[in-house]
Amino acid sequence: MTDAELEQRLKGINLYLIGMMGAGKSTVGHLLAQRLQYRFFDTDILIERVKQQPITEIFQQEGEASFRALETQVLAELSVYTRSVIATGGGIVLARHNWSYLQQGVVIWLDVPVSELAQRLQADTTRPLLANGTDPIARLRTLLEQRSHLYAQADLRVAVAPAATPDAIVAQLLADIPRVLKPASASKRSPALEE
Repeated sequence: MTDAELEQRLKGINLYLIGMMGAGKSTVGHLLAQRLQYRFFDTDILIERVKQQPITEIFQQEGEASFRALETQVLAELSVYTRSVIATGGGIVLARHNWSYLQQGVVIWLDVPVSELAQRLQADTTRPLLANGTDPIARLRTLLEQRSHLYAQADLRVAVAPAATPDAIVAQLLADIPRVLKPASASKRSPALEE
């Protein structure tokens, strides 16, 4: 299936990328949006623009609960758009009501091994959940254990190999997304997912 054919099959439905911090949601999402001629949004970047401060400062000054409320607000506003690829924060799956927005589109879990996440995030000082001198591998493992059953509710899970390039991941997504869409003849009005 060509990119144009897939874009037509999607009928404007949004694609939501979920997964742990460092999974590559922003990088892959940007490339995927280009291939499908969709818009790209990153919820974390939008939150920083709304608050005019980095996420680390929001966590420090207002706490995680305030950040999560902003995250839900941004997600709600993005969900009314169409033809968008949306990279979400790693914890967006924690709030049950966020799923009412996510499930309006195709939810894709970029599943990256903890060892790879730790390597990618090694020099990243912008992750508040990895701050305070915690052991990054232990912290990532704990977060993944807390969230994996939620990530598993995605329509599509992509196990990302450590050596996979963003372009290879996008190619895999483009090949796999049609599997979770209803056949074109099943519904003229709604690009709803198979149950």
